[in-house]
Amino acid sequence: MQRNEVFERLNKVFREVFDDESITLSENTTANDIEGWDSLTHINVIFAVQDEFDVKFSMKEIIAMKNVGKLVDIILGER
Repeated sequence: MQRNEVFERLNKVFREVFDDESITLSENTTANDIEGWDSLTHINVIFAVQDEFDVKFSMKEIIAMKNVGKLVDIILGER
C-alpha cells in the first residue's frame, strides 16, 4: 500500500468519526488542528483506524503518534 492510499483511507475514517466532510489530513495534522479532537474522540479514532486497516496498535505506538504522519508510518510498518 502506498502512503497516499493510506491518507485517502484515513481521510474517510476521520470524516466519519468527526462527522465533518471538510477534513483533509496532512503529515503534520494533530489534535489541535481538528475541532472536537479530545481524549475521548482520540480513542474513537484509534479504534476506527484499527478497524479500517485491520491492525492492532500497541500502547507504545499510540503514545508515539504525535501527528498523522507518524500514524501513517506505523500503519505502513515503519515502526
